[in-house]
Amino acid sequence: MGQPLDHASVIRAILEGTAREIGHEFFAALVKNVAAALGVAGAWVTEYLPASRRLRALAFWFDDRFVSDYEYALPGTPCEPVIDQARLLHIPDSVADLFPRDPDLREFCAVSYLGAPLLDADGTILGHLAAIDTRPMPFDAQLEAVFRIFAARATAELQRLRAESRIREREEQLSSLVASAMDAVIELDDGLRVSRVNPSGATVFGGTPEALVGRDLDGLLAPGSRDKLHRLTGELRTRAPGRQYLWVPGGLEARRVDGAGFPAEASLSRFEIRGREHFAIILRNVHDRLVAERRIESLVSESTYLKEEIEQLHNFREIVGRSAAMTELRRTIQQVAATTATVLITGETGTGKELVARALHAASGRANRPLIKVNCAAVPAALMESEFFGHEKGAFTGATQRRAGRFALADQGTIFLDEVGELPLELQPKLLRVLQEGEFEPVGSSQTRTVDVRVIAATNRRLEDAVRRGQFREDLYYRLSVFPIVVPPLRERRDDIPLLAERLARQYGQTIGRPVQPLSRDALRRLTSYGWPGNVRELQNVIERAVITARDGVLALDSILPPADDDVAPPPRTAPGHPAAVRTAEELRQLERDNIVRALEATGWRVAGPTGAAQRLGLPSSTLASRMKALGIRRPSR
Repeated sequence: MGQPLDHASVIRAILEGTAREIGHEFFAALVKNVAAALGVAGAWVTEYLPASRRLRALAFWFDDRFVSDYEYALPGTPCEPVIDQARLLHIPDSVADLFPRDPDLREFCAVSYLGAPLLDADGTILGHLAAIDTRPMPFDAQLEAVFRIFAARATAELQRLRAESRIREREEQLSSLVASAMDAVIELDDGLRVSRVNPSGATVFGGTPEALVGRDLDGLLAPGSRDKLHRLTGELRTRAPGRQYLWVPGGLEARRVDGAGFPAEASLSRFEIRGREHFAIILRNVHDRLVAERRIESLVSESTYLKEEIEQLHNFREIVGRSAAMTELRRTIQQVAATTATVLITGETGTGKELVARALHAASGRANRPLIKVNCAAVPAALMESEFFGHEKGAFTGATQRRAGRFALADQGTIFLDEVGELPLELQPKLLRVLQEGEFEPVGSSQTRTVDVRVIAATNRRLEDAVRRGQFREDLYYRLSVFPIVVPPLRERRDDIPLLAERLARQYGQTIGRPVQPLSRDALRRLTSYGWPGNVRELQNVIERAVITARDGVLALDSILPPADDDVAPPPRTAPGHPAAVRTAEELRQLERDNIVRALEATGWRVAGPTGAAQRLGLPSSTLASRMKALGIRRPSR
């Protein structure tokens, strides 16, 4: 370090040297580039082993080569105050004299030392980043600041590796649990064929796992149970994610391989892996049923949340748009994300309110903790308090095990209350207490629990109107709307439609393995002139169908965009000084209700399926069912 450092060049050199690496390759690239950029003899990054008071190098670069299997005791080294006092330590000269008990310093001819701790979010020491040189290392405040930056980057990567390790451990536990379960656990593909069965399942059906895999489950059920199973799998498809499981009412009449029948009590669940649908059925006796289901559900939930954390670290989807409205939205997100303020996100359906919530969480100080989502319109009112706050064993019929609620899962993290305007009045005071005091009691418990949760809420309703009608508490409304964010509808940012359409077309083309040509001028004109009552969600559906039906990569919209009489016309041009009429939120709500009713009447009140109203409206059937409930739409009695 004979020459003054260009700190911008140091940062750029280290970033460029590590940008494409992850895992242990990242640590190797980091120490090599830190040593080169700072002009020092060596650098290393470690993980701390508190039980043995030792440091184990994840990567160590010294004298233009990597040092393998480097591990040493902490006491008597300059690293000891870095770890014990959780502070940066800079010794510009004579480090070997100051720490005579450290034999490695003299072996490496060390003269100067710089070390910084790697701190977890709760202050736990994970390890440290250090550099040594065979020459003096003068004090440089900017150098120390740069060093802290890359210590923080090493911390993030070490956290990611540990999160992945926990995921693998949970998955191994889950696999071991399924294999050792006394009840039959059967995994089915989207055609209800057996794709995996545990040893107990093979015993129950009187065959071997190899003989059962690939068999149609219909052949292992009595005729009445086959119809019941198909009906229940269809019901699961309409449920919101995270709630796609149920008990099989009345059980099933199963058939062994040799044709002998037996009654079975069962539970059924649906899940997706890489976009493909799967089902799991658990056949069990009355005694063991609930214990096994709860253990499996717990492990699956923990694994799911850890996977979401990894996905947020690597696959954060940016909010697309160059319009003035989206530029302002991103600026607003950046302003409030780093605070703990409660945020109320408003906007029409399909505008991307959940994406805004995820952006707020990812840019906050709680990004390394879970983001827990609750769709307030999808949870039955009778179960909502238990869903929010959990329950004790025996709190109500069917509560055979203690269960943690969503607020407990979100402790130290963020909870996203989607469609918060659908909360029943009787639950609103309890939510207000959590917001004000951070306290709640699980159902059936007299013990108060304390949580630290940031609340982000979203709604497509005007809560002010609901307050005036007595459907929403005024004090809760003001507590939720500490920092309101309005997500603009797609028709108010038409300049973003070509960018969104092109990106969606490329994504769907890559997903199904088809090349896609750039959208034509006529296609872009049609897209930008359409009113998009369903906003970005409707645009996604239109582009996905266009990609599926494309010929030679050319997207044709003639048969996909709704007819002109269903379009929402753009605001009419008016003379300067005469603004166009503006619809109220209640008017837009009525327009949406009328449009859904017309679609239902045209399809004979069929919601799902290729001829259902959801297909005609370009919406998932679960979303349409949720909107029908929110808007009070019911099929007329005959």
